[in-house]
Amino acid sequence: MTIKVMIVDDSAVVRQVMLDTLSKASDIQVIGSAPDPIFAREKMEKEWPDVIVLDIEMPRMDGLTFLKKIMAERPTPVVICSSLTEKGAEITMQALSAGALAIITKPSLGLRDFIQDSSADLLHAIRAASMARLQRLRPTAPVRTSHSPNTHSGATSSTSAMQERMGSPKLSADAILQAAGSQSTIQTTHKIIAIGTSTGGTQALESILPELPKTSPGIVIVQHMPEKFTASFAARLNSLSQIEVREAKSNDRILPGLALIAPGGKHMLVKRNGTQYHVDVIDGPMVSRHRPSVDVLFRSVANAAGRNAIGFILTGMGDDGARGLKELHDTGAHTYAQDEASCVVFGMPKEAIKLEASDEIIALERIPDVIAKLSNR
Repeated sequence: MTIKVMIVDDSAVVRQVMLDTLSKASDIQVIGSAPDPIFAREKMEKEWPDVIVLDIEMPRMDGLTFLKKIMAERPTPVVICSSLTEKGAEITMQALSAGALAIITKPSLGLRDFIQDSSADLLHAIRAASMARLQRLRPTAPVRTSHSPNTHSGATSSTSAMQERMGSPKLSADAILQAAGSQSTIQTTHKIIAIGTSTGGTQALESILPELPKTSPGIVIVQHMPEKFTASFAARLNSLSQIEVREAKSNDRILPGLALIAPGGKHMLVKRNGTQYHVDVIDGPMVSRHRPSVDVLFRSVANAAGRNAIGFILTGMGDDGARGLKELHDTGAHTYAQDEASCVVFGMPKEAIKLEASDEIIALERIPDVIAKLSNR
């Protein structure tokens, strides 16, 4: 299947370099490009794309407004590719809330080199977006603009991450920590929940966490997301939920009523000290081409908690987390994979199911009830 792509960006250089880059992929056809959404919409009326690659800051109509119009009138997968600066975190949350499936931050300078160097990431995002079933995206609550935007410099770090991903072999969780094997763990009533997700995961988590009671077991989460956005994402979930949701820091204790989200650009590991669990947030190479990696989180949970853990692998492209969920399963933890019907992209859960890593295959709608019932045990 050929993926038809429309590029909407006010930079002629970006449009041309992106056209040249995407045209090298045999499964992608750029059917048009436009310097702003008005021109883009005129072209799209003649031939509708499968995926739109969209800038944010453009003349006549900004990309966020265009995204909302498209999702309201004719939902189409959108990958945001923009030079977001200090307001990037807030705009990203608005774009994800409006239905964007992926965010690629480009630098203000060196655009040609950036696009050429990050072509694999761009292709990956477009292919994942083309597989998304937008009818599975749930309407999300409006973004509160009162959030303090994360002011980390995002473009440079994002560029470095992409360059690292391009130049690195695909590593397993062995690059971060060794598996403890199937050693027996004493079963206790102190449960922890580990969740891993990627494309479509922001909307999935937004449908799960706000439904959980304050007595829910402690939760650790890896959501693939660039490093400067996870704090704002956690703040948004916190504003919608009864439980506390925040970006994790090293030595945070995992407690009932608390969900910790791994910071972008870092790995998060669970460790045990006596009867208590806490997290470590560390640097390290990408695992399964991600940092944070779901495989790393799940292995650390398997090592520390074993059968006292419950694992969920949710919507997302690729296979990060599949082997980790298998390790969790093999230690006696109860494990779940999101079902195909409720996934935006049935990639990670599918790979986990292939490995027989999941005890149950479950619809997204059932997950809050499953977690809530654990509160009463």
